[in-house]
Amino acid sequence: MPKITYSEQSYECRLDESVLECLTRHGVELSYSCRAGVCQSCMCRATNGTPPADAQKGLKPQLQQQGYFLACVCIPSEDLTVTPADDSAMPHVTATLIDKTALKPRVMRLRLKPEADFDFRAGQFINLHRDDGLIRSYSIASLPQDGYIELHVEHIEGGKMSSWLHDDIAIGDRIDIDGPHGECFYIDTAPEQNLMLIGTGTGLAPLWGIIRDALANKHQGEIRLFHGSHSNEKLYLIDELQQLAEEHSNFSYTPCVSGPENEGHSAGRANDVALSQFPKLDGWRVYLCGHPDMVNGTKKKAFLAGTSFNDIHADPFTFSKH
Repeated sequence: MPKITYSEQSYECRLDESVLECLTRHGVELSYSCRAGVCQSCMCRATNGTPPADAQKGLKPQLQQQGYFLACVCIPSEDLTVTPADDSAMPHVTATLIDKTALKPRVMRLRLKPEADFDFRAGQFINLHRDDGLIRSYSIASLPQDGYIELHVEHIEGGKMSSWLHDDIAIGDRIDIDGPHGECFYIDTAPEQNLMLIGTGTGLAPLWGIIRDALANKHQGEIRLFHGSHSNEKLYLIDELQQLAEEHSNFSYTPCVSGPENEGHSAGRANDVALSQFPKLDGWRVYLCGHPDMVNGTKKKAFLAGTSFNDIHADPFTFSKH
């Protein structure tokens, strides 16, 4: 089995185990967030040995040539000596918290003002860096013209970052961010294409931005949003979305509740409700955000319903309670 050397200690990798899994199994504290090779917060550098090409996808050629790789998707085929990425590999921008508003008891809206130019598209995501090295990824719900970066943060029980963001960080505090990352955003090359957006929980955040971006660009095709949760308490922005639907005839919003406590919303999971109403999706563009099981399962169903894989947009994330 390949051995991973980190801080002069060597650890044996198990079969099909990633570098991240190997090191964390042995108690090494390594930054990570998505565990899907997307957010790049687990980036490391191999100072000896060659990481597999799949572990370098999405990195700039200059970083690849220097041996940088993503530890969460790196299944080593040979011994590697590994060090954390230095700050120059993932440059940070400092941002100031300018607004903190509860949208629901467990959902907080944060608005950050970057202290330097920060280009992004609604629907992409950023990494937040706490002073102790903790990193977590959050999707962008705002448009560049809003003048701030808006995040929707669900309070995860026992979650270090979400608890800190809900309970401790205050307006005026500063935090480092990096990004933007991801390819889940509105594309204005086909203004007549119908759009299907399906989200669960705070997976609404990027969809809220994408919808506003599409409408701001005078998108002509249908825009159908299905947002779901197990209970009413996790549905949010209901009034704002209903108002948006009243103002734009090509946009409709369907809130869905899969649990027994349903206050007049569509019954069932958001993806099931959406696909039952639109069983044929030939020519549609589909955006999926939320729980990884929903995202991965609905990708396959949308493809079978007629959507091209190139028209299915999603950034997969694994939620962390640590």
